[in-house]
Amino acid sequence: MNQNRVAIVTGGARGIGAAIAGALAEDGLSVAVADLDAAAARATAAALGAPHRAYEVDVTREASVTALFDAVEADLGRPSVLVTCAGILLFKPDGDRPLVVETDLDHWQRTMTVNATGCFLCCREYARRAPADDPLGRVVTISSVAAQLGGYRSSAAYIASKSAVIGLTKALGRELAERRITVNSVAPGLIDAPMLRLSLDPADDARASATIPLNRLGQPADVAAAVRFLVSPGAGYLTGVTIDVNGGYRMQ
Repeated sequence: MNQNRVAIVTGGARGIGAAIAGALAEDGLSVAVADLDAAAARATAAALGAPHRAYEVDVTREASVTALFDAVEADLGRPSVLVTCAGILLFKPDGDRPLVVETDLDHWQRTMTVNATGCFLCCREYARRAPADDPLGRVVTISSVAAQLGGYRSSAAYIASKSAVIGLTKALGRELAERRITVNSVAPGLIDAPMLRLSLDPADDARASATIPLNRLGQPADVAAAVRFLVSPGAGYLTGVTIDVNGGYRMQ
């Protein structure tokens, strides 16, 4: 069923995004590894081999997102799968998260633009091109446990941006349901990926793991496993759902 399906993974060059790209490639999808870092995207795509390809994209720019979809369609075919993994998490110069009273407007706007607006632009472009009926059409957004907990390690801007992603996921899920396209989100917890290492020294891993019922940090492959399920034919009756991948850090 995955034969000839095309997937775009934004933020696909490294960390969680690269793990997702690899998992979808293993499942037989043709993967467009899209990232602001073109060289890293090329390296990831090269490691996956043919027919997977790399694309440079700035998800905050409409023209760049449109050009990405145009190029992928020309090279690989119309994408039936979109995974929006591109995102940023900013800290103060000393490495601490800024409190609301310390958050300047540039920090707020940059975070919201990449994490929320970037997700919106990619989802909108996908929806504009999606056919009237696509039972294997899938959108998977990447949110965060921070959006559900209020965050302990993350800034208010990051928490708000990832909360917006969850809301957008539900809205788009309702809009695309009549086309049989599902839209779901994955909310990672503490995942051993480059973003986490901005605020967590490896020497503190044991202390951080002790706050997680499964007593370990998550791996990018753990997130990729949830995404590959949501993308699969077997997930055709799930839409508007947020799957927590956090080792029990947050239970509902």
